[in-house]
Amino acid sequence: MHRIPFSTNVERVALAAAHKGLAIEWVDHDPGDRSALVALSGQELVPVLEDGDTVINDSPRILEYLEERHPEPPLLPRDPARRAEVRVFCDWFNGVWKRAPNRLAAEEESAEPDVALVAELGGRISASRRLFEDLLAGRDFLLGDELTLADVTAFPFLRYAVDTNEHDAERFHQILRDHLRLDGVFPRLEAWLARMDALPRA
Repeated sequence: MHRIPFSTNVERVALAAAHKGLAIEWVDHDPGDRSALVALSGQELVPVLEDGDTVINDSPRILEYLEERHPEPPLLPRDPARRAEVRVFCDWFNGVWKRAPNRLAAEEESAEPDVALVAELGGRISASRRLFEDLLAGRDFLLGDELTLADVTAFPFLRYAVDTNEHDAERFHQILRDHLRLDGVFPRLEAWLARMDALPRA
């Protein structure tokens, strides 16, 4: 598995692999030189999985691959309806929730940032805390009492609500810190973050 430091998407895979008891051989790359990643997978993002002759990039695809090849212990419920719910959540998180911080980071880097848009996007990120708090009412994990791909997918991003790693200067992560701060108002979300952070990583 190819990675760079502090990657949120890499942490997804590390959580899933540890849950399944899988040993991972990690290959580290300098974030300033991604030429080897491009040569291997045709793109520069991590993680990239090498499994024999199979090469897969994109963390959602890797997570599904691990679930298919190593179904025990599961990260997708066996019940078809519950399984569909987890996949809908993951699609929403990847395709909708992540757009606000990604767009905010891109807007900040533009020649003339739109101040109003930056504020709106930041407000969207902050408002999502209530949604996650409510999802955790009466249960330990986002979609029930068992760990699923929903938790593995969301945690590496939401963890920045409580992250204080001074060695991680990635601007995208600082955006998450700025707008996800819990301020003592979201106790269920804070408890879930602590439960998730206590889980092992491969």
